[in-house]
Amino acid sequence: MAIFTTENDQFIIDGKPTQLISGAIHYFRVVPEYWKDRLVKLKSCGFNAVETYVAWNIHEPKQGLFNFEGGADLLRFIKTAEEAGLYVIVRPSPYICAEWEFGGLPSWLLADPNIRLRCFHQPFLEKVDAYYDVLMPKLKPLLCTNGGPIIAMQIENEYGSYGNDLKYMDYLRDGMVNRGIDVLLFTSDGPIDFMFQGGMVPGVLETVNFGSRPEEAFAKLHEYQANAPKMCMEYWNGWFDHWGGEHHTRDADDVADVLDRMLAANASVNFYMFHGGSNFGFYNGANYVDKYQPTVTSYDYDSLLNECGEPTDKFFKVREVISKYVKLDPLQLPEPVRKKNYGEVQLTEQVSLFNALNQLSTPIERTCPETMESVGQDYGFILYTTHISGPRPETKLIIQDVHDRALIFLDGVYKGVIERGNKDDQIFLTIPAEGATLSILVENMGRINYGPRLKDYKGITEGVCLGGQFLYHWTIHSLPLNDLSKLRFETKKGNDDSLPAFYKGIFHIDEQADTFLNLEGWKKGIAYINGFNLGRYWEIGPQKTLYIPAPLLKEGENEIILFELHGNEGRCVTLSDCSILG
Repeated sequence: MAIFTTENDQFIIDGKPTQLISGAIHYFRVVPEYWKDRLVKLKSCGFNAVETYVAWNIHEPKQGLFNFEGGADLLRFIKTAEEAGLYVIVRPSPYICAEWEFGGLPSWLLADPNIRLRCFHQPFLEKVDAYYDVLMPKLKPLLCTNGGPIIAMQIENEYGSYGNDLKYMDYLRDGMVNRGIDVLLFTSDGPIDFMFQGGMVPGVLETVNFGSRPEEAFAKLHEYQANAPKMCMEYWNGWFDHWGGEHHTRDADDVADVLDRMLAANASVNFYMFHGGSNFGFYNGANYVDKYQPTVTSYDYDSLLNECGEPTDKFFKVREVISKYVKLDPLQLPEPVRKKNYGEVQLTEQVSLFNALNQLSTPIERTCPETMESVGQDYGFILYTTHISGPRPETKLIIQDVHDRALIFLDGVYKGVIERGNKDDQIFLTIPAEGATLSILVENMGRINYGPRLKDYKGITEGVCLGGQFLYHWTIHSLPLNDLSKLRFETKKGNDDSLPAFYKGIFHIDEQADTFLNLEGWKKGIAYINGFNLGRYWEIGPQKTLYIPAPLLKEGENEIILFELHGNEGRCVTLSDCSILG
């Protein structure tokens, strides 16, 4: 059993002063078959701890239904880290940010229109308590006080950036303690006065998050917490990307220099990220500063291991710095995971979304268009259909409001797109005398994961107007697209390629290897491999390929399905041996 405490300005493990050199790896962003590989590489780089968030929406996808298996097997991840010789820092706060959908909060919280998030609001706290009643007993046996590898746990995440409800923070702390969590508890905030003021809890270690200027950050932390160890809980050595933006990179020498200055100051550090992984499925988050910006599928983060787990230049530069402070064994890395170019795959079968609705969804009738959350849907798409009487001259269509991207169809003919917050997207409709059917397909591009707009409903949040008249009586199809097994594909027979459709192709392989799905020529949609949702693609970039880990493939026959929103003249994708992130 490791005894982990603090004494004045030092961490103490088994009576010895210790600098924590930790790296973030999120188990939910890496296929479980690769957990050991990534953790062994973390240890080989000279690190002594791994840090992970715990994503509530992974573990309680439906209220009261819990999942801790497969990619959600948190306990297996922690035990694998212990086997690799690493301490573990766990951040199980209800909210994690992490550029993860809704900051890790489950979407079903928003089924209550009166819910107040991240504050002392009893309905919210009751949901947290029910979750913690399941989660904390699973973690308790793995605490260092019980002989396990967990040395510290976080009670909330960067709370000072969001609010100042210290009663809420006290409640979370007490909730963990009362459930037997007796390891070091901590909070983390940015190095700004109001953030510390809102985020610190008496008796709980405060840590600080930053990417540069460590001397300034630690000086500010010292003003609020003088007699305690200095730790950067999130050293941002890279950054994430938004669709339509640039791919972010950071110079390895700069990263190494900032680390050197931290270690020389006897500070501890947690790299955010050591290995980023991927936002598989619909789990990417989004930001909103002056506009809505969804995060791409890759979470490469320009970190020490790239998206597919290969050491980058930063890995070797960081290890060199660590070797100045810690005696390291000669570098031994696991055998590299093979990458393979499987070549072109022809997508020879397809089915239109509108022809497949009955295979994917049971329609419901509502007077007004309702959000995904109000009809019990979490992610994916939602289709609204109504009949408009005619005749009507050319009139502007107004959606109040679209979250996040709507494709408009009139009598089955594509009319254009309306994106959240884009005032340039204007669609005018002319209705014939016999009337017309209006269909609006809305994509949930990812709930906001940071800031005051966290309460982010999806679909149509208020109503639809043609001119100044609200349109009522809608048929709604929920399309979470989490099971495509009922789709009935046909060989291409001249379908209208301007309509959303599913395209399927089969390919055969002799051996499993990592590969990358190149989607050149395709416009926007979702990709599936053997039923697994790889995530979104979009021609606007910066990301141009989707990572396919080898364990998702199988020797023999494999299936690719694309749900393409805007059609494609070709019918081909390529499985290459390299990624294109921007």
